[in-house]
Amino acid sequence: MKTIIASDSTVDLPASYIIEHNLPLIDLSYTLKGQERLDRNNTAKTYRDFYNALREGEMSVTSQVNSQRMNEFFRSLLTGNDMPLIYVAFSSALSGTYNSACIAQRDLENEFPGRIHVVDSRCASLGEGLLVHYALKMRDEDRTAEEIIAWLENNKLKLNHWFTVDDLHFLRRGGRISGVAALMGSILSIKPVMHVNDLGQLVPVEKKKGRRNAIKALVDHMAQLGVNLKEQIVFISHGDCEEDANYLADIIRNRFGVKEFIINFVGPVIGSHSGPGTLALFFMGTSRG
Repeated sequence: MKTIIASDSTVDLPASYIIEHNLPLIDLSYTLKGQERLDRNNTAKTYRDFYNALREGEMSVTSQVNSQRMNEFFRSLLTGNDMPLIYVAFSSALSGTYNSACIAQRDLENEFPGRIHVVDSRCASLGEGLLVHYALKMRDEDRTAEEIIAWLENNKLKLNHWFTVDDLHFLRRGGRISGVAALMGSILSIKPVMHVNDLGQLVPVEKKKGRRNAIKALVDHMAQLGVNLKEQIVFISHGDCEEDANYLADIIRNRFGVKEFIINFVGPVIGSHSGPGTLALFFMGTSRG
C-alpha cells in the first residue's frame, strides 16, 4: 500500500518535479502591493517579477496556513482511500504551519484514525524539498509509512542548509541583524554565511568580504560536513540569481564530482525574508555543523 507524501509550498521544488512525483502541496500566502497571493509553483517570469518588486522597494508580508485550511487539505487527500499520509512541514522555528498541521491531525483522528503523520522537517526552501525528495524515493520503493517516518526523523538533522544573501536589509527587516550592521555590511560589501541549525532556525555563522568569497565558503562547509558527495543529488535555490547558482554548481561539480543537481528559485514566502540575491546550498552531511 503506497503512502501519500505531502508538504507545503515552501519546498521550492520545480513545478515539473512536483507533477512528475505526484506531490500534493498546500500553499502558504504572501501579500504584495496590497494583494494576497498564494505561494504556488510559479513560472520563472512570476518569480522574477516578485524579486523585481522587492528590488524596487515593495514590501511582502507572509502568512502561515491555519488549521482549518490544513484540515481541508488532509481530508481531500484521505477521503476515498485507505492510505496513510505523511505531511512534511516547513520548520516549526520559522512558521506556525507545523502547529496548524498538528491541530488538524488531532481534529481528524476520529475520522481517519492513525492515518495522519506530521513531521517537523526543521528545514526550509529546497532543504525541505530535499527531505521530501528522499521520502518520495522511499515511497516509490514501497517502503512502509513507519520506515519513511523513521528515516526522516533519523536523518533530517543531517540535511545541511548553507546560504548567503546579497542585500542585508532583508535580514535587518526580519530582525536577524541590526540596522547598523546592515548599513555597514552594505558599505563594506560584507556578506553573511548562514545555516539552519538543529532547531530549524536561521543562524549567522561567519562574514565574508565580497560575493565570491561567500560562495566559496558555502563549498568549504560542504567539504567539511558532506558525506559521499559524489553519490548525492545536491539542491541549490536562489533569489533570482541563476548565474550565481550555476557558478556554485560548477564549483561543486568540479571539486567533488557531483553529477546531479536540482536548481530552482527561492519562492516568494521565504524570499520575502531573504530577498533578491539569496543563494542556498543543500546536501546530506554528518551533521548540520
